[in-house]
Amino acid sequence: MKIVFFGDSITDCDRDRSDINSLGYGYVKVLADKLRPIYPDMDIELINKGVSGNEVCDLLARVHSDVIDLQPDAVVIMIGINNVIHQFKIDKQLDLKQFERDLVALIEALKEAGIVVIFLEPFLLPAPDKRRLRPLFDKELEIINRVCTKMCDEFVAYDEMFNGLCESRPYSLYSEDGVHPTFKGSNLIANTAIKAIRKHLM
Repeated sequence: MKIVFFGDSITDCDRDRSDINSLGYGYVKVLADKLRPIYPDMDIELINKGVSGNEVCDLLARVHSDVIDLQPDAVVIMIGINNVIHQFKIDKQLDLKQFERDLVALIEALKEAGIVVIFLEPFLLPAPDKRRLRPLFDKELEIINRVCTKMCDEFVAYDEMFNGLCESRPYSLYSEDGVHPTFKGSNLIANTAIKAIRKHLM
């Protein structure tokens, strides 16, 4: 069973890009450490293809070389937060219609290749300097939820879960900047993602 993890810095998490076996230090590594002991007799190959700063269009541009050409059984995707951040950080306007077209094209390419698609919803925690992102992020999330619940094999929601936890606990427990998860945040991502992945283990 070969699984590729595809996304931005939350997936990348300082992986060594010269080493195909490097999983980084984030949720992918946490998930791998949990998954492999459950199936000690199963050959499970996990590959991290996250790239910091990527948007949906970037994943679409490299989906063949970094995912399809590897012929995985499944791909786990988390993407979308940079599409919003870059509008505020570098004044790159988010065209929601183009975002939806790129997202649909990305999933279609993977499904046409016979790959199981597991989509992990991006999230935004209530850090003071990130609150201005919320209205636009909510519009993006509406597209992600509508498209991915229809097209993907599995869709795992995180935004409501994390923000619900933050109603009674400091957001910094899960992400110091509201975007990149702490180890506790990565552990929560791994614990929920692994349930979706296990449904498709062969």
